[in-house]
Amino acid sequence: MAVKLRLTRLGSKRNPFYRIVAADARAPRDGRNIEQIGTYNPNNVNAAEVKIDEELALKWLRNGAKPTDTVHNILSREGILKKFDEQK
Repeated sequence: MAVKLRLTRLGSKRNPFYRIVAADARAPRDGRNIEQIGTYNPNNVNAAEVKIDEELALKWLRNGAKPTDTVHNILSREGILKKFDEQK
């Protein structure tokens, strides 16, 4: 089973809120997920609000989960990918 780290959309129209989840690559975007890793709120006035459980993210990356482009950018901005590379 191929696992991806990706965003699931929540929130109302024109007011998105996302969860960062580990999901089967074949599942639809807002469909079934395996585990929630964090949240991403792009609507803050100053900067996007990101909350990620670092240990869960590192666990899924070690187990071979591939992040999507957006999640890859979020993880690198938070410094999690750097820690993952150092652990290798």
